[in-house]
Amino acid sequence: MSKMIPDLENYFRGLVPSRDELLLELEKEAVQENIPIVGPVVGELLFILARVSAAQQILELGTATGYSTIYLARGCAAVQGRVLTLEHEDRMAQRARLNFARAGLDRQIEIRVGDAISLMTALTGPFDLIFMDIDKEGYLKALAHCQRLLKVGGLLVTDNVGFQGAYNFNQELFSHPHWRSVQLLSFLPQHAPETDGLSLAVRIK
Repeated sequence: MSKMIPDLENYFRGLVPSRDELLLELEKEAVQENIPIVGPVVGELLFILARVSAAQQILELGTATGYSTIYLARGCAAVQGRVLTLEHEDRMAQRARLNFARAGLDRQIEIRVGDAISLMTALTGPFDLIFMDIDKEGYLKALAHCQRLLKVGGLLVTDNVGFQGAYNFNQELFSHPHWRSVQLLSFLPQHAPETDGLSLAVRIK
């Protein structure tokens, strides 16, 4: 039997994807101001998922300063995709808009300000990919809207499902006949926390 690589966490810390100057700046701000961002490993995963799914319409729940939004927008750029992102705080939304412009993505991204659940009720979709990273207690309420807005065969990616507030969401997603899902307990360098859960689900009905 093959042996495991010694000291796996430090080994995988050495494989964190590289980032440009803007993303590194947003990471530094996140540490200094305690702003929750997904970090470079989940960010790169979002880029990959958007790219391989050829997502043209992406919905993001929870913008903050736009860190994850930039990864999503870059991931769908090859198919001229667009990202609609929802942010609760106007101050954060203003900062995100500036960051989108700095990234050259402001024409590709639309940001709306308000409560994500309320804003979702006015949306019609369909979306190819939805990324959810709002208050964990809102996940279960958002799930029915995600099912309505996501196309059949579309992908729902949910961050922080290791949090207690996501418990009921995890159970509902796992048992619901309209979804096929996998819950991943992951080591995610520079994520907060670094050991957390990620959920990937495809809408099958």
